[in-house]
Amino acid sequence: MQLAQKIIIADDHPLFRTAMQQAVKQLVPDVTIEQAESLPELQQIVEQHKDADLILLDLQMPGAHGYSGLVFLRSHYPAIPVIVVSACEDPAIMCQAIDHEASGYISKSSPLEHIAKAIEMVLQGDIYLPDAARRHQHQPNQNALDLAERLASLTPQQFRVLTMMSEGMLNKQIAYDLDVSEATIKAHVTAIFRKLGVRTRTQAVISVQSLDFEKPDTLMANQV
Repeated sequence: MQLAQKIIIADDHPLFRTAMQQAVKQLVPDVTIEQAESLPELQQIVEQHKDADLILLDLQMPGAHGYSGLVFLRSHYPAIPVIVVSACEDPAIMCQAIDHEASGYISKSSPLEHIAKAIEMVLQGDIYLPDAARRHQHQPNQNALDLAERLASLTPQQFRVLTMMSEGMLNKQIAYDLDVSEATIKAHVTAIFRKLGVRTRTQAVISVQSLDFEKPDTLMANQV
């Protein structure tokens, strides 16, 4: 197996992060592992470790809506391949992850040899999909891909602001947490509206929430 120097494991369950860390170290003994338990923490870690060789990403983490974290990573750190590691075993979800430029998809119930194969293939520049996904008759959702492209146009700070908006935070609260002025947040919100093609906070939040894979076809009428 090609040796990886640094792998980031992003998952909000400590026991799973520990299990995945042990599995990765069996596969790549000299690897350096960084861990994140939320999308905001992952954003900070990736910014500090742009030289990472691979990210193992859970889709359902605090701060993430379905594929939103994957869209962020692929738009801002395209040189770092991402393998989605999820409890979901729906072949349609696996294929949608590849649509959003994941380099692989691993079910959390996968045996070690499948995890090893996935990591090896992705580190070699290939794409790994379980057999069930390869057999699946898949049609990409163009509306979702168009929305993902608009989300990808957000700067990292704008993406953070949108994430916090989706959690119900007001401009004043966001400004306090990010240690910037409220005027700066208002400017970010205006830019977010323009890039997403929406007019209200509710529409902006619905946009990012529409990437939840439980409802991949649910998009706002004015996003079509």
